[in-house]
Amino acid sequence: MGNLRSINGRSIDGTSEHRRCEPRTDLDLGLTVWGVDTRRDRFLQETRARDISLSGALLVGLDAELRSGDVIGILYAGKKARYRVVWVRHSGTSDKVQAAVHRFAADECPWKELLADERKDGETTASSSAPETSR
Repeated sequence: MGNLRSINGRSIDGTSEHRRCEPRTDLDLGLTVWGVDTRRDRFLQETRARDISLSGALLVGLDAELRSGDVIGILYAGKKARYRVVWVRHSGTSDKVQAAVHRFAADECPWKELLADERKDGETTASSSAPETSR
C-alpha cells in the first residue's frame, strides 16, 4: 500500500484529511475480539485498543488476518458491540496486525462510560488550572 500525499491539508482526491467527527482518547484498553478471519476460520483473542472514541478504535496485537469491510465483535467490561474493519496493516516488527474499526450505529459503545469519565476529569483539570478572574 502506498503512502497518501496531501496538498494544503487536502488529500489527492480532494477530500479533507481530517474526517473524524469526534475526539479520540489515547488509552490502552484490554478487550476480547472475535470474528471470522480471511481464511474463514473463527477466532477469539485478547488484544488491546488504543486511540478510542465513541464510534471506533485502533486495535493492536491481533493474530487474526482481517481485511477492510470485515465485521468483528468486541467485548469490553461485559459489554459487546459489532464493529466494521476500516483498514488493516501489519506491524513492522512482528506478525501482529493492527486494525482501525468503526462501531455499528445500532450497538452501544462498550467504553462509553470510560470516555465520559475521561472527559469529566479533563474538564475538572482544565477548570481548576484556569486562572481566576477578579471583578
